[in-house]
Order: sequence, then structure tokens, then C-alpha cells
Amino acid sequence: MEYIIIIISAVFVNNILLSQFLGVCPFLGVSNKVSTAAGMSGAVTFVMAVATLVTYMLQYFVLIPLKIEFMQTVTFIVVIASLVQMVEIIMKKISPSLYQALGIFLPLITTNCAVLGVAILVVSKEFTFGGDPHMLNMAQSVVFAVASALGFGLAMILFAGLREQLELANVPKSFKGTPIALITAGILALAFMGFAGLV
Repeated sequence: MEYIIIIISAVFVNNILLSQFLGVCPFLGVSNKVSTAAGMSGAVTFVMAVATLVTYMLQYFVLIPLKIEFMQTVTFIVVIASLVQMVEIIMKKISPSLYQALGIFLPLITTNCAVLGVAILVVSKEFTFGGDPHMLNMAQSVVFAVASALGFGLAMILFAGLREQLELANVPKSFKGTPIALITAGILALAFMGFAGLV
């Protein structure tokens, strides 16, 4: 049951993009087409899940035992940057068209504050639902990271769909482009606020 609560909370109630406003750069930059937004969401999901697993183990099995917790941010950034490089190489080989569509935003996952934010949130949350603290916390942390990434993807794809529809709508000239995108993002964030208090 606790895993369901973590998933609902991360995807809907505390959506990383629309409630906590982390990762807004790719949210606005790569959301012109649903296909591009879905590709970016997949890459972020993979990086976020693996980065959380690796940074969790580094935090509890290296940084804390050696009493060098102050190196947390630097260590986490190095891990995330390495994972993004790996994803970039794999995507270039498997799907060159998606790699070209994502363009500059793929390397920007390295500096995507949503990925780093989730890695730090997982360490600071210290999920405690009982059982073996480290193993259970690690499982719950990875579930939280994947659910946060799915929430990121849901918001990206919804927003991309809305932006595609806005291209066909008769929008006033002064609102075309970024202004109407920001207004739409605000309305989408308000819609997700309706989930507050769900869990």
C-alpha cells in the first residue's frame, strides 16, 4: 500500500514539474511535439531511476561512512553527468532521429534540476515504513524516483499535446508562441493542484 501512496503522491500530488517547478527548462523547450516530449521523458525516466539508485548507494555506503556528506552535490552531479553521456551514446546508436530532435536538450539533462532534485529529495526523505532500513528505503527511493519521472513525463506529454492543439487555434497575435505556452503551463499547474490532499 505504501508504494501506491508513493506513486500517487509523486505523479499527481507533488508533481516534480507542476508542483515543485523542477525541470522547467526542458518542459518549455522540448514540448513542441508529443513525440519529442515522449522521447525526452523516456530519457529522463531512465537517468532519474538509475541516478537515484547509484546516488542512494553512494550516500549511504560511501559518503556517510567516510563522513564526507558535504561532497553530496558534487558527487551526485558527476554520477548524473556520466549517466547522461551513456544515454546520449546509446540514443545516437539506437534512434538517430530522436537524438537529432532532442538536440541540445539531451546533454542538458545533466543540468536538469529535476534529476538532481529527485536524487537529493530521496536522500532527505528517508522513507520509513518498517523492515530492513537500507534495502526497503532503497526500493522505496527507486519507486519514488520512477514515479517522479513518470509525473515529469505525464506533464511533458500533456503540455506537448496542448501546444500542438494551440498551433491550430486562432490565438491573438500578441499571445502567440511563448506567452500562450506559459499561460497554458499555469493552467495545467492549477489543474494538478486539484490533486492536493489526495494522499
